[in-house]
Parts: sequence; C-alpha cells; structure tokens
Amino acid sequence: MNTSKNVLEKAVKSQKKNAGAILGAAFIMATSAIGPGFLTQTAKFTADFAASFAFVILLSIILDIGAQVNVWRVIGISGLRGQDIANKVLPGLGYFVAVLVALGGLAFNIGNIGGAALGLNVLIGIDVKVAAIISGIVGIIIFLSKDAGAVIDRFVKVLGGLMILIVTYVAFTTNPPVGEAIYRSFVPENPSTLVLPIITLLGGTVGGYITFAGGHRLIDAGITGEENLSQITKSSVTGILIASVMRIFLFLAVLGVVSKGLQLDPANPAASAFQHGAGMLGYKFFGVVLWCAAITSVVGAAYTSVSFLKTLHTFIAKNEKYFIMAFIIVSTLIMALVGSPAKLLILAGSLNGLILPVTIGTILIASKRRDIVGEYKHPAWLLVFGIIIVLVSGYAGIASLKGIAALLG
Repeated sequence: MNTSKNVLEKAVKSQKKNAGAILGAAFIMATSAIGPGFLTQTAKFTADFAASFAFVILLSIILDIGAQVNVWRVIGISGLRGQDIANKVLPGLGYFVAVLVALGGLAFNIGNIGGAALGLNVLIGIDVKVAAIISGIVGIIIFLSKDAGAVIDRFVKVLGGLMILIVTYVAFTTNPPVGEAIYRSFVPENPSTLVLPIITLLGGTVGGYITFAGGHRLIDAGITGEENLSQITKSSVTGILIASVMRIFLFLAVLGVVSKGLQLDPANPAASAFQHGAGMLGYKFFGVVLWCAAITSVVGAAYTSVSFLKTLHTFIAKNEKYFIMAFIIVSTLIMALVGSPAKLLILAGSLNGLILPVTIGTILIASKRRDIVGEYKHPAWLLVFGIIIVLVSGYAGIASLKGIAALLG
C-alpha cells in the first residue's frame, strides 16, 4: 500500500516538475526576447508608424511562431541541441554556429547589464557602474543554486509576469485608440515602409540564441521524444505569445501617448512614454520594467550561450555552471569598466542577422534526416513556413553583411 502511495507521489511530483519546466522554457525564451532593445524598438516604431505598427506586430507573431515551432520540434524529437544538430547536418557547422551565438550572446549581455544598471538608476538613483555590478551579482546568485534550472524557471516567470502587469496598467492609463489599432492590424497605411520593422522584430524575437533558449532548457529538463511532442509544441507557441502580449500592451501604452500628439524623447522613447502616461510613477515603473527585462535577458543569454558550447568539450559540460557565471562576470566587468562598446554591439547585431537563416535552414534539413529525427514526419506546412522565414531572414542577413563591411571599413 505504502509502495503504491510512494510511486503515485513520485509520479505527481515528476508531473508538476515537468509542467514547471515546460512553462519555464516558454518564459526563458520570452524574457530573453524582452530585453532593453525590445522596449526601445517597440516604442520607436510605434512613434514612427503609429497604429499601423499593429500590422507589423501581427505578421511578426505569425512568423515567430513558424520559426519557433520548427526549431523546438526538431530539437525535442532529436534530443539534440542546436549545435549538435548542425554538426550532424554538416560537420563543423555546429562549431561555427556555437561561436557566432556565444559572441553575439556576450555582446548583447553587455548591453543587457547596461540596461539593468539604467533600470536601477531610474528606480533608486544609484550610480550606473554600481548598479551594473549589483545586477551582475543577482544574475550570478541564480546559478549558485544546486537546482539552478528550477530557480531560473521561477525567476523568469515571476519577473516576466510583473513586467506584463505593469505595462498593462500603463496601457490603460494612456487610453490608446484600440479600435484603430485593430483596424490597422489588417489595413496598414503605407505597407511598403513596414518591411524593415517586420525583419527587425523577427530577428529580435527569434534571432540568435533566443529561439534556442527554451528548447535547450527542455533538453536539460529531460523533456524530449515524440511522446512529449504536443507539450513541446505548446511550450514553443506559449513563449511567443508571452513575448507578444508584452509587445502588444507596450505598443498600446506608447500609442496612447503619441496619438495625443505628445513627443517621445529620442534618447529614451520607452521611458518618456511611461512618464507621459503615468507621470513620475510611470517613470519609476519604467525602471522596474527595464531592470526586469534586462536581468532576465542576462540570465537567458548566459544560459543559452553556454549551452551552445557545453557539448563541444566535456570540460565545459562538467563545469557548465561556472562557465555561465564567468560569462556574466565578464559581461558585467566590461560594462562597469569600459561601458557599452558601441562597435562590438553593432557587430554582434549584424552577426545576429546571419544566424537565423543558417539555423532555421539547418533545422529544416535536419527535419528530413532519419539519422536525426528517426521516423518523425515534419508537417509540410511547417516546412513551407520555415522556407519563408529563411528567405526573409536571409534578406536581413545580406543587409547585415553590408553593416559589417561598413563597420570594418
């Protein structure tokens, strides 16, 4: 009797742990996407395109889901991380992708630490360098736990939920023209001018390491195989929807401000939108949102970047936790001592533009390889979706090459 009870209790605990990891994977992906750049881009594009930016958001959500579901299903079915799949598709490609992802992750983490520092500066007025060090320490503490995976899951869920609540409140205070936003979601003004923001949002939500963040978390939690496919797919879509809810309410909050003819500060458009919408309280709320967005991105970038490196050498795998902490320490020291190196961030952004078409293209090839996915049949509609994303992101990648050439020249 006791044996049966113990078995049942263990099964319930395992089910709860899996459910927590599945939702945690969605949140780590979403909060990796919701960084300082996410806030700035959304505010700036809303100021530039007003209600028509709703069309960009809607189309990018559809493309994001296509990219994410493709990647997570192949990762989940194969039980292999992105770099290992790439090495099976083309020997050596995984090393190339891992280096690109790690380089981009490090550069963006410097920016994320900077964003977290600015958030604390807005919130409590402390020196930016001190705030950077405090934020870095918070990131390191998370990985000191024996069960770091579960701590990450809880951390990103709580802070992700807090961000959404605050932005929703500010959206209500600015009283945006919701009807016009819905209409412009399908009938935008000057649609030809919206190509750049669509590509920018696609890269910002599923580019670089971001789309792999949750997929790699599920592998670490042991949630793989065809028997978990429906949960993996659900988690992948949930991640995009969480990030999208945040973007929609942020868009509405800013739209409510610009629709009244108020001007945003070009140096910090998101902060000025919060201040216009809810006064000094709104400005302090922005500090909270910025810190939450930045610190969760610090965690996501460090975790995922090292997850791309750990299967390349056993020493990294055995000391994964210490490599993640070192990743955060280096990011923090560069930010505190040097500041945000503009050329490095531009270069990382350009390289990020190259990663998405390579990784999605690799995943599509892998989805048809029996030595990677076994007897699994990848849906034709997902394959078509993936090809469209490769073409769109490939166009962005070519543009990014021009950016690299200009930077190095």
